[in-house]
Amino acid sequence: MRNMNQMMKQVKKMQQEMAKAQEELEHKEVVGTAGGGVVKVTMNGHKQLRGIEIAPEVIDPDDAEMLQDLITAAFNEALKQVEELVNKDMGKFTGGMNIPGLF
Repeated sequence: MRNMNQMMKQVKKMQQEMAKAQEELEHKEVVGTAGGGVVKVTMNGHKQLRGIEIAPEVIDPDDAEMLQDLITAAFNEALKQVEELVNKDMGKFTGGMNIPGLF
C-alpha cells in the first residue's frame, strides 16, 4: 500500500508539472517569416496568432496573391515552430510519444 501512495504522489507531481509547462507555453512565442523577413507572423505556444508584420514594400494592390502567399508561408512556418516547441517542452512528460489532443 505504501508503494501505491508513493506512486500516486509521483503521478500528482507529474500532473502539476505538466499543467505548469502548458501554462508557460502561452507566454513563449515563435516568429515565422517569409520572403526574406518581409512578412512575420508571431504565435504563442498555444497556437494563438499574436501578430502579423508586413513590410510596406511588399504591399502591391495589383498583386494581392503574392502577399497572401507570403502570409500563408510565414504562418505555416510559425505553426511548425510552435509544434516543435510543444514537442520539446511536453515531450519530457510523454517520453516523445505524440499523444493527439493532449496539447
